[in-house]
Amino acid sequence: MSLKQRKRWSLVLLLVWMPIWIVIAVTLMNWLDARFGRMPIWAEVPMYVFLAFVWVVPFRRVFRGVGRGE
Repeated sequence: MSLKQRKRWSLVLLLVWMPIWIVIAVTLMNWLDARFGRMPIWAEVPMYVFLAFVWVVPFRRVFRGVGRGE
């Protein structure tokens, strides 16, 4: 994939997929809260951090080198 294509795909991922993932993550956390009760803060924060990084794992190749100049 060329640098130009990766830049375009990274923009699409950030503008479309990231908001969708945020809704999925918050819905998951709300479901866990309703199902099992509120988690302690020491368990909840790492869960949000984990979910913040998980969305990008399948797209590592797209984001690699996008910030560098041509």
